Amino acid sequence: MTSVAPHAPLQVNALTIESAAGARITGFNAAFAPGLTLVVDEEGEHKSALLHLLAGEAAPAAGAVRWSGIDVAALSAAQRAARIFWRDPREPWPEVSPEQWARQQAARHPGWRGADWQALVPALGLDEHRHKEMFRLSSGGRRKVLLAAALASAAPLTLIDEPEAALDRPSIRQLRAALAAEAPRCQASGRVIVVAHYEAVPDVPWAQVLRLA
Repeated sequence: MTSVAPHAPLQVNALTIESAAGARITGFNAAFAPGLTLVVDEEGEHKSALLHLLAGEAAPAAGAVRWSGIDVAALSAAQRAARIFWRDPREPWPEVSPEQWARQQAARHPGWRGADWQALVPALGLDEHRHKEMFRLSSGGRRKVLLAAALASAAPLTLIDEPEAALDRPSIRQLRAALAAEAPRCQASGRVIVVAHYEAVPDVPWAQVLRLA
């Protein structure tokens, strides 16, 4: 599978993707240009593993992931923090409030857009929860915090897994509108946003849609 953007900042070459259950995709090739890319994995076996590899959290069994020609697995933690926003939504959350966590993300990501965070919090129905501990929020509420921070981070490479899981319909509409509004900003800034989901996400101007099989 190969994209038509050979000079895109994020390049994946001959990658092996291994799921937690041991299923494997080999020889995966893709190029991610500035804009929004949707990765669809209907079986849900490989998309999260792919995002972990794109984030540089582990070296792949075979192949390479490169950001601007640099192997992401070779980046230091500080270098990844400056370039990449990624958090697995299934990981346990620290005992902090959304506002406290947002301040941590603002310190981590040099391009953090505080105005975007402040706009997304009420848009996603988080206003009354912004000062609660994260463990007191529902799974949907925690997912909203993660999505708002992902978009506000302005990280050059932003990775989002299952954005609509556990969200109510109004929040899904707000999320799709926020992604659509971000698309032209990505083109202007060179930002790459990769969204992985188990089905198509309509009403978003995806630069490309890749399917894992």
